[in-house]
Amino acid sequence: MAKTNYSYEKRGRELEKQKKQEAKRQKKLNKKNDDVEEPEVKSPPSSDNPIAEE
Repeated sequence: MAKTNYSYEKRGRELEKQKKQEAKRQKKLNKKNDDVEEPEVKSPPSSDNPIAEE
């Protein structure tokens, strides 16, 4: 009877963990970048407002 190769299974679990962590890191970076960009987009300077020109 053949022995089970536990190191192969462990390596598979480690690769899966790394992929999950990388996806989580990318998600956090995307969220952080979106938070930084949103305030700039929401409040563009308006030259149509006569009060702002005074």
